[in-house]
Amino acid sequence: MTKPQALRAPLDPEMFDPVCPSPLVPFRVGDKWGGMILRCLEDGPRRFSELKVPLRGVTAKSLTQSLRGLERDGFVVREEHEARHVEYALTPLGRGLLGPLDTACAWTREHWDELIDAQEEGLARAAGHGRLPAGHLA
Repeated sequence: MTKPQALRAPLDPEMFDPVCPSPLVPFRVGDKWGGMILRCLEDGPRRFSELKVPLRGVTAKSLTQSLRGLERDGFVVREEHEARHVEYALTPLGRGLLGPLDTACAWTREHWDELIDAQEEGLARAAGHGRLPAGHLA
């Protein structure tokens, strides 16, 4: 059973590195914000406004789209309470992704320098051919 909102600690605004999300992580859940949203919901349901605190770079539109996608995929449930109070919570399927996310993050930390080198080499090769890899803006 989850803690009532009044008993849960607020999300730490610094829980994510300011440069996150990194394109170096080997996979994504949903979209750019999906994995971080799942991590924000790890300790229980949260309101939309609570999620925006550690996800400083996300717009309301992007957060809404990410939450809808995670809900559509069965990872998050939208819980409506009285007085138009809405919270988002992990489903058992979404909670099952936390372990693989931990593994992916550990792997990324372990291979960070190699990933940066590989990305820089790929960008240099693409620049030599007059194009950039998908997902990179000039």
